[in-house]
Amino acid sequence: MLGHDLLDVLTATGPDVTGLGRADVDVTDAQAVRAAVVGYDVVVNAAAWTAVDDAEEREAQAFDVNATAAAHVARAAAEAGARLVHVSTDYVFDGAATEPYTEDAPIAPRSAYGRTKGAGEWAVRAEAPDHLIVRTAWLYGAHGGCFPKTMARLGAEKDQLAVVDDQVGQPTWTRDLAELIVRLVDAEAPTGTYHGTSSGQTSWFGFTQRILASAGLATPLEPTTSAAFVRPAPRPAYSVLGHDALRAAGVEPIGDWAERWEAAAPTVLA
Repeated sequence: MLGHDLLDVLTATGPDVTGLGRADVDVTDAQAVRAAVVGYDVVVNAAAWTAVDDAEEREAQAFDVNATAAAHVARAAAEAGARLVHVSTDYVFDGAATEPYTEDAPIAPRSAYGRTKGAGEWAVRAEAPDHLIVRTAWLYGAHGGCFPKTMARLGAEKDQLAVVDDQVGQPTWTRDLAELIVRLVDAEAPTGTYHGTSSGQTSWFGFTQRILASAGLATPLEPTTSAAFVRPAPRPAYSVLGHDALRAAGVEPIGDWAERWEAAAPTVLA
């Protein structure tokens, strides 16, 4: 989702841009990564093992992609003299907070996915002096599967739905995140960690209400708890990220999640 939207945004704004997928470069191969980044001013690493539950059983493989490969990309970008943008996640936090996580809050991942992404952040800081780490969460977009598409499909198929109401976060459109990344680079934001999520907050239940309304569905919807949907990897109960670093860099955060969903819905649910 993010890769497609990054290419669309960058192509529209003018700079020469190359998108490399899994078939083009193996990010776990240091030599391949080094060759791929030569000649570029900015490198965006949106590659990641995002199968959160699978990572619990295959942490070594997730580490290869989320941490070792991140080190390869960071080292190669530094050698090429390129600024690195590295995409990370709310899962580096424990989800136990009651107010938005600041960019410098201590990380305390509770899942294999979170641990490997946290290690990737460490590698980027160690290997790439000129970097922007952009944490995001609750992504949805037009390209590929995502929560809104799933819920709209289920809402059309089922007589009623139950959705957890005790996990809180910030639904974020990948198009908005792509535009934010470009704005950060264009602003020559200082090296550091930033949070790339929509403003405001809601639960999965609250988000689903909006999704069904946008899809024109009146499917009965009931709130439930995380205990009713036990998964291999623990989900953060609170995934709200603060945007102080963006504002300090003179970059406006993404707008309110509900307003951005209204803008995104026709494209995402098309």
